[in-house]
Amino acid sequence: MNHRKFGKHGFEVSVLGFGCMRLPIINDDYSKIDEREAFKMVRYAIDNGVNYVDTAYPYHKGNSELFVAKVLKDGYRQKVYLATKSPVWLVKSHKDFDKYLDEQLSKLETDHVDMYLLHALNKDRWAKLKEYKVFDFIKRALSDGRIRYIGFSFHDDLKTFKEIVDSYNWDFCQIQFNYMDEHYQAGITGLKYAHKKGMAVIVMEPIKGGKLANRVSKEAMEVFKSASTERSAAEWALRWVWSHPEVTLLLSGMSTLEQVVENVKIASNPDYTLRREEMKTIDTVKKIYRDKVKVDCTGCGYCVPCPSGVAIPDVFQLYNDAFIFNNLKDSKAEYKFLIDQKSDASQCVECGQCESVCPQHLSIIASLKEARAILES
Repeated sequence: MNHRKFGKHGFEVSVLGFGCMRLPIINDDYSKIDEREAFKMVRYAIDNGVNYVDTAYPYHKGNSELFVAKVLKDGYRQKVYLATKSPVWLVKSHKDFDKYLDEQLSKLETDHVDMYLLHALNKDRWAKLKEYKVFDFIKRALSDGRIRYIGFSFHDDLKTFKEIVDSYNWDFCQIQFNYMDEHYQAGITGLKYAHKKGMAVIVMEPIKGGKLANRVSKEAMEVFKSASTERSAAEWALRWVWSHPEVTLLLSGMSTLEQVVENVKIASNPDYTLRREEMKTIDTVKKIYRDKVKVDCTGCGYCVPCPSGVAIPDVFQLYNDAFIFNNLKDSKAEYKFLIDQKSDASQCVECGQCESVCPQHLSIIASLKEARAILES
C-alpha cells in the first residue's frame, strides 16, 4: 500500500481511505447496513494496508458509527486512524459541540477519534459556528484528548474556503475533487492553497459519486480503450486524483467487496499515478463530457449568495450532469434536496444581480428556467 505524509505532521497514511457512507445495504434501506458483507470489506481493506477509516454522524441514518465500532474490534482500532465528523447543522449552542462529540465517542466505543471534522462547512454554517465559539471547543477537545487532529469538510465557494483555512491552524481539510470537478467549490486552487499552509488534504468524491465509473459514455470508453494501458474507468479517475502531489489521500465510498479489492490493488501498485501522456487521455475524456454541457458555469461562486437563496452553481451542475452522464434520474433526486432547502431554481425572482457579476456573462435567469423545466419535469 502506498502512503503519503499527513500534512505538516510526521506520520503517514495510506493513499486510499475507506469511506463508510456507501456501505452495502439490505432491501434498499439506507439505514440497514448489510453488516456481514460490510465487515468483509472493511477488514479486507485494513488487512491489505488501508489505515484510514472515515465515517460521520448522519451516515446510514446514524448507523455507520455504530457499525464502525463493531468492525474495529479485535485489535483493528489500533491499526487505523479513525475519522468522524461533527454534525454542525444540529449545533444550536456551544454546549452542543461537546454533546455530539461525546455521543459519537460512545457510539464508536472509543475514548478518542484521531481525525475530527466540522462537517460540510459553508458560509452560513461557518458564521454560526464562530458565533457559538467553536475555537474554544476545539481547544478543549484537543487538550483533553478526545480528538487528536482537527479539520473540516467543505461545500461552498473558493473565497469561503480560503477564509476558513486562514482562520485557524488546521491539521487537515476534506474537499470534493475529481477530473470533472477540477474547478468546483474549493477545486485545484483550494487544494494547492491548503497544501501550502501545511494542511493534509483529503479528497472525497474522487469518482464523482460513481458517475465516472458507472455512467461513462461510449465515446469516453473508446478513448480509455485506445490508451496504451488497459484500465477501468474507475482506475483512471483514482489515478488522476493521486497524480496531484498535494493530495494526501482519497476516500472511496466502496459498496462491494469487488470494489474494495480493485481499489486496494490500484493503491498498492508502486506506479499508481498517471504519466504525462496519460493525463492527456483524461483531457480528451473531459472534452467529450464538456461538449455535452448545457450551461458553461465554472462554479466560481461570484453569483452567490443569491438574494433569493438560489444555489445557482449547484443547480447548473445537476442540470449539466443529467446530460453529461445521461442520468436525469439521479440529478432529479439530488435536485429534490435543493427544493427541500428552498434553494432551487423556482426561488429565482429575476432580479438580475447574478448576471451583473458573472465573469462568464452567462444568461443565468434563462438557464435557471431551462434547468428547472428539466429537473422538475
